[in-house]
Formats: sequence, structure tokens, C-alpha cells
Amino acid sequence: MDEVQNIPLFEKLVDGLFATENTDVYITGSNAFLLSSELATLLSGRDIEISILPFSFKEYLTARGIDTSNKYLNYEALFFDYVNETSLPKVVELREEDFDKIYEYLEAIYTTIIEKDITQRHQINDKRAFGNIVKFIASNIGNSLSPNNISNTLKQDKQSIHHATVEKYLEYLVESFVFYKVNRFDLKGKKQLATQEKYYLVDTGLLNILAGKERTTDRGRILENVVYLELLRRGNKIWTGTTRNAEVDFVCKSPTGDIEYYQVAWQMTNESTVELEFGALEKINDNYPKYLLTTDSFTQSRSGVKHLNVFNWLLETN
Repeated sequence: MDEVQNIPLFEKLVDGLFATENTDVYITGSNAFLLSSELATLLSGRDIEISILPFSFKEYLTARGIDTSNKYLNYEALFFDYVNETSLPKVVELREEDFDKIYEYLEAIYTTIIEKDITQRHQINDKRAFGNIVKFIASNIGNSLSPNNISNTLKQDKQSIHHATVEKYLEYLVESFVFYKVNRFDLKGKKQLATQEKYYLVDTGLLNILAGKERTTDRGRILENVVYLELLRRGNKIWTGTTRNAEVDFVCKSPTGDIEYYQVAWQMTNESTVELEFGALEKINDNYPKYLLTTDSFTQSRSGVKHLNVFNWLLETN
């Protein structure tokens, strides 16, 4: 059943089918109305949720018919295609035409999810303020944010939005899978912290709509966004790690319960960058695996930290 939320009392039909012998029921939908929390209530918890992410970098290349076993591919150029266009499956068809078609498609997606699904569902009257918050978060992917600092930043731009309203808007965006929230984890105290979360965008191609030509997000943050989604695809629970004088991009618990740490940077351009990125991982006083992911062709591990080429890591078979 696709987009079944459009039918009143659909859950009664689903319940009836559920009780039918030799019958499996699959409900699919992309509308923000069809949320897992509501389904669980309507179906009395007898459901299993399968969240679908857009194409991974590997899936994107496969869909384009590119042979990833070719060692001489220009992965950096292909990666920029991937993040600048869209990771949504429709891209392969649209890129045979021109970028304007991709932009129109992304604009339609944005309009449907943001301007129709979320604003209508939650009866948001100040659409301009809501849209500005969406654009602000998109321009700050990978940065620590809170409702208070978002509210204060917007006030400086003469937009008065209470932090409680900002908090609600953030919840709407996360529950609709536009953004993914990552909580902070105190590496010394071994506990989750309740403030200054990070947010990542479901598809970096949407930055074309949200940030336009004036993209303020640097390529390192975009790479971090892609790595986060890949870690999510691989079944990890993810936090961002914090110590008194350092920050680790991702602390992961794998499906088997193993702990891993990941630091992401675009390139090891100078000695200070090397010390900053390796140092954050080296300060963690345990023996769990630690990885530094960059676009460098030449990688060199040190002090137990494994330095990997991020393109090779993204193309790994799991």
C-alpha cells in the first residue's frame, strides 16, 4: 500500500489484513504525515519500520554505470557530481538532460516536504521564519547548534523567533527526515549531553535550494555529512564526541555493540591540520578502533589511529 495515509481509517483495513492468514502487509510513503510514531500507535506496535536513505556514493556510481574497480577513476570529480547534484535516485535519469531539470526536481521536493507537508500539518503560519530556520541549519551542517543560539542569531538579523518555537521547528524537521540530529557524548564522563546537537541534511543536493550559489558550508562539512549518512546506512548509533579541549566528529556503536571513533577532514594540507585531526583521536584513552577519513591519496597512520582514503572507505562492501 503506497501513500495509504490519504485514505481515512486506513489502519482498520491494515488491521483486517494483518489478521488474514498468509498475508504480509507493506506500507510505503514519503509524506511527512506518515510518521513511524503514529503508525506504531495506529497499528498497536505490530509494525517494523525500515527507513530508506538516498543513494550512497557507491550506489550512485553503480546507478551511473561506472566501474568502481577501475583504479584510475577521478573519484574527487565524481564525488562533486554526487554532492552538487542530488543523491536521490531520480538524478540518474535527470542528469542526462541538464542541471536545470535537477534543480527543478529538488525545488519540487523541497516545496512538497517543507511548504506543504510540514507547514500545513503543524499549522505553521510564519512560513518565512520557518524557511529561514531551515536555511540556517542547512548552512551550518556539522556545527553545534541549540535553539537558543539559533534564535539569538536570527534576532541579530532582525527576525524575532522564540527559542521554544525554534525547538519545535527542529523537531518537525527531524521527524520528517529532512535533517538528522546527532547528540553530544562526553568522552570522559561516558554520558550523553543534552545541548549543542549537530544536524546533517538528508541530501546535500538540497543545498542548491537552501543555500543557492552562496553555499556557506565548506567541502569538509559536506564530506562530514556524507560520512554521517554512510555510518547510518551501516547500522550504527551515532554521537559526536566531546572532551574538555577536543572534539571527535563521530562516536559509533555498531550493530554488534562495538565502539568506533571517526574523524573527518577534507585534506591534510599542513602540519597544524595533521596535529588537530590526529590529536583529537589520540587524546581518547581507550583501545577502541579510531579512524581518520580524508581525500588524501597518500595516507599514514600513527599512534593506533588508522588514516584511510575516504573514497575507498565509502566504496567498501559491507
